[in-house]
Amino acid sequence: MNISSIVVQCRSDYYDEVRERLVQSGLCDYHFGDQEKGKIIITIEGKDVEEEIKKLTAIQEMPHVIAADMMQTYQEEMLDEEVRTLEEADPVPEMLNDDTIDARDIVYHGDLKKRF
Repeated sequence: MNISSIVVQCRSDYYDEVRERLVQSGLCDYHFGDQEKGKIIITIEGKDVEEEIKKLTAIQEMPHVIAADMMQTYQEEMLDEEVRTLEEADPVPEMLNDDTIDARDIVYHGDLKKRF
């Protein structure tokens, strides 16, 4: 199963028409919109990427849709693979169990505020 979020752009004067067409299409779920900006947030689901692309293409071809772009996607197979990798990994890095390393010499790189 794949789920993707899409931002649909249209002119504000066609917002209601595009929104209603999306809701009635059966291709997606409507979540939020801003008529003044002509932006609509929807999600699509598919059994695979091919099905999602077909739905995205149909949305892009709707009347008065200027653009429909995928923003984020969730692919079940990829998540399952990452979960397996995490489950197989040692939860404690080797260096933290090495008594020959002084804790003051361990550099933490998880905070991006000071790096950029």
